[in-house]
Amino acid sequence: MANDLDPVWKALADPTRRAILDLLHKGPRMTTEIVEAFPHLTRFGVMKHMDVLRNAGLILTREEGRQRVNSLNAVPIRQIYERWVSRYQEFWADSLLRLKDDLQTGGASRRHRSDRPEDK
Repeated sequence: MANDLDPVWKALADPTRRAILDLLHKGPRMTTEIVEAFPHLTRFGVMKHMDVLRNAGLILTREEGRQRVNSLNAVPIRQIYERWVSRYQEFWADSLLRLKDDLQTGGASRRHRSDRPEDK
């Protein structure tokens, strides 16, 4: 299981590939539209990035006549979230709620006796 998400991590490590995923997050795109969205890259360069994303399972492609329609597959990203983020979600949510409470009450509810100025 440790290596099953490696291709996803590697695919997400590149800013151009993340930009392609951002574009696909807005909706499915023809391959030509994706290539046109990155004028600073050659068609071959964009296709190589898309192959990495496809091999990682992040892009699904279907044929529509002579065109290829690409769409985002968020399942691998969700798997990363569930494995690496969700277990800490409750901890950070609780911590942020405590911080909010402390800020609203001026920290008085959580201050220890030895922290009070009159005890020094």
